[in-house]
Amino acid sequence: MIALTIILDALIILVMLLSAFLWFLASRSRLRRISRHEVLDYADINRIVTAINRAQILNSRAAFMTALAALLAAFRVMIDLWAMK
Repeated sequence: MIALTIILDALIILVMLLSAFLWFLASRSRLRRISRHEVLDYADINRIVTAINRAQILNSRAAFMTALAALLAAFRVMIDLWAMK
């Protein structure tokens, strides 16, 4: 039982660090501001859409890791409550 809680604690820490790293990567991608006088061609629009898509993919991965960390933490609390009985 103690080994299981230690493993869960290590997994929670690892997943939380991975989640924070993914949120950090998603926040680093900046979109270039454009002027209303600027003419956009297909390559410009493609770069904008690609940047938005990459940020969305990183955000979804980070959200998944956050949910996984919460699930592992809930499982850890359930084990503690079960061990108290």
